[in-house]
Amino acid sequence: MNVTTKRPLALGLLAVALVAAAGCSDKTAPADKADKAADAGKAADANAIPGLKDEKARVSYMIGLDMGQTLKQVKDEIDLATLEKGLKTAIEGGKPLMDEAQAQQVREAFAQKLQAKRIAEQMQAATKNAKEGQEFLAKNAKAAGVQTTASGLQYQVLKAGTGPKPKADDAVTVHYTGTLLDGTKFDSSYDHGGPATLPLAQVVPGWREGIQLMPVGSKYRLWIPASQGYGEQGTPGGPIPPNATLVFDVELIGIGAPNGAGAPVGR
Repeated sequence: MNVTTKRPLALGLLAVALVAAAGCSDKTAPADKADKAADAGKAADANAIPGLKDEKARVSYMIGLDMGQTLKQVKDEIDLATLEKGLKTAIEGGKPLMDEAQAQQVREAFAQKLQAKRIAEQMQAATKNAKEGQEFLAKNAKAAGVQTTASGLQYQVLKAGTGPKPKADDAVTVHYTGTLLDGTKFDSSYDHGGPATLPLAQVVPGWREGIQLMPVGSKYRLWIPASQGYGEQGTPGGPIPPNATLVFDVELIGIGAPNGAGAPVGR
């Protein structure tokens, strides 16, 4: 869409509408004018927000909220008074304190700073999560009914099934809930309206190994170490932190997808 051509067109249409409205109002009887003025007053009252006196104030505040949400993640890196100065300069067409080359230099340096900060935070979180996961798994391995495989996967039989076990190249239909060690839920088939069907070849190693241990009709709890899950990266921008140990309650409903394949999960 070409904004530069659409904006004058929109303003032109608005001007025509205002002129037409003005022309119509001149032909309106005084009583009708009074009724319309009252209706307009009611409409204005319906949009009124305490602390925001008119439409201009409401629009300004809305834009400020949007900008604030965007800048919230870097709130410690900005000075609001200077930010306001930059906004006024741009909006009013004043002379900037920096030229475009200087602005680009500042922009690139700031981006590098933020990237370095994110990497440092990720490394710190990865170290912390790895230690917590190792300590938890060492303790959990001694709990009644918990089995540990050679890969480090731990599982517990919550309900024993009697059906066949899936193979590595099968698709399976399951109900599942996934949480972090602190109980934070990051995914669940129950929230998606029904069981999920997924090919085991496309899931993380801990899932693939754990589900192959399960007969159809059973329900297991799986503790998946980071090395068998999402590793040091976690899911960048997603719900799983780096080096997170994952907990899944999984019910194996069937092997294959008799009603059609669903969206793969646990990938």
